[in-house]
Amino acid sequence: MPKNILIVGGVALGPKAACRCKRLAPDAAVTVIDENRYISYGGCGIPYYVSGEVNSLDDLRATPYHTVRDPEFFRTMKDVTVRTQTRALSIDRAAKKLLVRDLVSGQEENLPYDKLLLATGARPRIPPVEGRDLEGVFSLTRLEAAETIRTACRNGAVSKAVIVGGGFIGLEAAVALADMWGVKVSVVEMADHLLPGALSPDLARMAGHDCQSHGVDVFTSEKVVRILGKDGAVCGVTTEKRKLLCELVIFAAGFIPNSDLAREAGLKVTSFGAVPVDEHMRTSDADIYAGGDCASIKNIITGQDGYLPLGSMANRQGRVIGTNLVGGSATFPGYVGTWAVKLFDLSFCGAGLTVESAKKAAFDAIGVSVEQLDRAHFYPEKSMMGLSLVVDRKDGRVLGIQGAGPDGDTLKARVDAVAGLLQYAKPSVADISNLEVGYAPPFAAAMDIVNAVANVTENVLAGRFQPVTADAFMDMWINRTKNGVFFIDARPAAAGKAVEAKQPDWHSIPLEEIGARIAEVPKDKPVALICNTGLRAYDGVLVLARNGVKNVVNAMGGMQALKKMGLNPV
Repeated sequence: MPKNILIVGGVALGPKAACRCKRLAPDAAVTVIDENRYISYGGCGIPYYVSGEVNSLDDLRATPYHTVRDPEFFRTMKDVTVRTQTRALSIDRAAKKLLVRDLVSGQEENLPYDKLLLATGARPRIPPVEGRDLEGVFSLTRLEAAETIRTACRNGAVSKAVIVGGGFIGLEAAVALADMWGVKVSVVEMADHLLPGALSPDLARMAGHDCQSHGVDVFTSEKVVRILGKDGAVCGVTTEKRKLLCELVIFAAGFIPNSDLAREAGLKVTSFGAVPVDEHMRTSDADIYAGGDCASIKNIITGQDGYLPLGSMANRQGRVIGTNLVGGSATFPGYVGTWAVKLFDLSFCGAGLTVESAKKAAFDAIGVSVEQLDRAHFYPEKSMMGLSLVVDRKDGRVLGIQGAGPDGDTLKARVDAVAGLLQYAKPSVADISNLEVGYAPPFAAAMDIVNAVANVTENVLAGRFQPVTADAFMDMWINRTKNGVFFIDARPAAAGKAVEAKQPDWHSIPLEEIGARIAEVPKDKPVALICNTGLRAYDGVLVLARNGVKNVVNAMGGMQALKKMGLNPV
């Protein structure tokens, strides 16, 4: 059993692995090396410190019993040596030594190891644009930056800010600045929608509307080309299309794995810069392990090497690696990619692949969406939730799930249920349709939304109706003169007629009246149905089919989805 274990990196995975080592092998000598002052903190909580929801930086560094995790804590409580402000320079794999430099004294020394763990994390992706070194330009990856940003906001020094990147951290930062401090925020994302790779375009449109309805400007398909400065401080941002004035810029455009130490030591590194590991989290050198944001692991759904820098992933990997560093044989199967983010009025959550990422992985993927109440319809406290299931049309295999709703806890519960199946099986639509979930009116409907989205998907795969996304339905409505579509609102008359009164091309024919009024529906034109959530419209499709009208599409999510996207037929 190894006696001398070195760990490079002390944020999340490193400390977790170190503590696991000592629990299993109390006699092992474990040393954690990190070049920063602060270690073992919850980096994902930084936006919530900026917003004020987390009161102190020490809260991000504390245990659940409120003891700050500093080097002294690890020495006295865990018997782990922590050397901060110490940089790892190189690895001599033949001699099994790590060259380090004390950044305060400048002294260098070689540290021997039996086993070595690289938990070097990742650095923010900052494009090589002019002005990126100006005062007021930050990334939200370090506690020192969070303290500076919060102090500037508290002192009224920031009235406008630009967030470069519309991913998780970028949107959380936008919410923190706008909601707590009243800062005018602009988000610039070079992809064509927010949360690229995590959300489908229709759900991303909901995220964009949630931001815009709270005063945050969202500019997609734009690239920052220059940071403007005055007297050494940032004063604006120039994109390909506009100029944005600001006193603060936060880069949140993704991460680049810190793999230089591994690469220079001759370890295998992927084309996208991460260190690949096997199921035991070993690198191409059996005595060197890697994990967290610097490592590449298998995507369980595609079977290919992937990269997912999440704190939850790092902590779970840390336990596996800590076991194996002292002679264990624990395994980490890979990831399906389960995530959650809270914006203003809506939360978003997902697991697995989107339709777009599934198609890139050579699946014949489709996405099917529903909107439904998250609790029994008769229970007084309830909210509308949207779920979208991604499946392979070829065999009905479920590839992913995403959703949006105002109650993040209930949304996450549904997504987590499917995520568990994705991790350990290849679930089918039927598996989700019959998934056993807890039922009581305060918690769910008797036919839960997670079952309902699978039922609707099964109907789509069987060809029982043709769905379109809510935003695609809206595009059809805008171009109705050209495409000649006949629009039916199947909601109760009061709702449908309110639109019909303003838009004569909008035909209010409640579900209960479709059969009796079938003569009003042309059989030589395509027909598009919409209702509040999609349920009444589906029944309307069946009524129309029985009466010979079969060229019909149904708007998934109905008016509820349109509302979340900020779209309105009037």
